[in-house]
Amino acid sequence: MTSPFNADLHSHSTVSDGTLTPEELAARAKTNGVALWALTDHDEIGGQARAAAAARALGMDYLTGVEISVSFLHQTVHIVGLGFDADNAALVSGLRQTRGGREQRAREMADSLAKVGIQGAFEGALKYAGNHDLISRTHFARFLVETGVCRDTHEVFRKYLTEGKPGFVEHRWAKLKDAVAWITQAGGLAVIAHPARYKFSANEEFALFTEFKGHGGRAVEVVTGSHTPAEYISYADTAREFGLAASRGSDFHSPDESHTEIGTLPPLPAGLTPVWELLADRIQVTARLSLGAAALATH
Repeated sequence: MTSPFNADLHSHSTVSDGTLTPEELAARAKTNGVALWALTDHDEIGGQARAAAAARALGMDYLTGVEISVSFLHQTVHIVGLGFDADNAALVSGLRQTRGGREQRAREMADSLAKVGIQGAFEGALKYAGNHDLISRTHFARFLVETGVCRDTHEVFRKYLTEGKPGFVEHRWAKLKDAVAWITQAGGLAVIAHPARYKFSANEEFALFTEFKGHGGRAVEVVTGSHTPAEYISYADTAREFGLAASRGSDFHSPDESHTEIGTLPPLPAGLTPVWELLADRIQVTARLSLGAAALATH
């Protein structure tokens, strides 16, 4: 049966668009019983050394992580990378290129908001971006809440910053093929993040999974913060259909904004291969009970 081992392999810190530092996030994960953690900041691996050190100090196993934005069929899709070499030159270079267009996009978003009477959005959003190279919609959302335009970030994304609404600007991200290649060539494993969030038709989703696997992708997030219990089952079936491993991650960003607390997801459905089993030799194991022994203890 699938192990109930508490792995949370999708979370964000102040290095991208989270509100906790890597150290604060590690402590929160540990408090909530996480045994294997990955920090997966958007298009950025600058927090990896800090995250790994914090996990080690807390006696928590660690996998390197990143969430790469890609363009597929005119939508933004996120690909999580796990267990890679964070010093790999091709990965570092690819992520740098992916981050490069964010400032211009942010200025265009601010111009769009100004047209509906919301002034100073670029400067306001920038205050929330700990890493200015990674200014994003989330930072604009926090500005809109701060200035009273919206009650909370959920209202922001109903009224602004999404397709057809003020503040939306499409961005051309990396290609799916390139993102998977950067991860795999760095020794890691590529995962389709939160697939239920994308507005694909059934045929388009089939094309995504087919192309992803064809490029060497190995896993899909089945249990994640934005999925419903029914979607856990649906994407468990998809994992089996495509022969993919299953990942599990809260996609935690902030104590005040995230639907799902880090470390509190249910176990993976039965009959799946947990992604961490494929990455056993890439896990940075602490001096406490090893992952292998912990998994055996649950069977």
